[in-house]
Amino acid sequence: MRRRHIDLEKTAVYAIAVNALQIAAAVAVAVLALAVGDRAFSGQLEQAALSGMALVVVWGAVLDIRDAYVARRVSRQSDMLEDALKRVNDLNVTLRAQRHDFMNHLQVVFGLLDMGDGEEARQYIERVYGDIQRVGQALRTSIPAVNALLAAKLNECQARHIETALTTQSAWNGVPVADWELCRVLGNLIDNALDALKGKSGPHLTLFIGETLRDYTFYVENDGPAIDRAFIGALFEPSVTTHGEGRGMGLSIVKEIMASYGGRMEVTSDDSATRFSGFIPKAQQAN
Repeated sequence: MRRRHIDLEKTAVYAIAVNALQIAAAVAVAVLALAVGDRAFSGQLEQAALSGMALVVVWGAVLDIRDAYVARRVSRQSDMLEDALKRVNDLNVTLRAQRHDFMNHLQVVFGLLDMGDGEEARQYIERVYGDIQRVGQALRTSIPAVNALLAAKLNECQARHIETALTTQSAWNGVPVADWELCRVLGNLIDNALDALKGKSGPHLTLFIGETLRDYTFYVENDGPAIDRAFIGALFEPSVTTHGEGRGMGLSIVKEIMASYGGRMEVTSDDSATRFSGFIPKAQQAN
């Protein structure tokens, strides 16, 4: 029998709504019982029993709502972990492929030199070096999941012929955000930037990772069309998007994650570039 996939987040939302209605109904019954008084009940004992039942129902509903919120958070963390694991697996495949090809590259270079074709050997080495440098640049942080994400996105940019510049000025040691949540933030911002570059001639994407005395910093910049100023103030609200119907949840997730760690996002956009900048307070500052 085929197993059905259960959407824990939707289930949690439904549970919260149902239990909220249950609380409202129980409170209404209790208020009505107190208002009616002896006209509907034989005495204070019955009123007390009914009120007690209402309180028990309300308490149970409150506990259910709390558990539903926990289930919703667990569901989101599970999704983030699955994304992070996929990035790590993608990076592992990339590194294994490069290791496998390394001897082949050396044989090609040796063959070209042996034939006296030094210029072709130089050009070949430059191409191989570019690939190695691109992956090496993505391995400079101390967070394997972030490294995997960046390597996967750089490969995607190369496949889509998007010129990419990655600057890593910090290893992000001690960053207070969970690995999978960092991947969710960066992944959503990069995906939005790639969407903005669709159809553009000579697209360019810039990624930056650094830190200051106060914050861990990053930004994702693209040279696609400018965002309408009317949208910028509401970009991080759910379902607000410039990429068509059915989109828009990514930036609201980014805002939610950043806010939960005391961080903030800034957006600048003009005809030359659009930049999403993030600032995460260092642990001592956040505490």
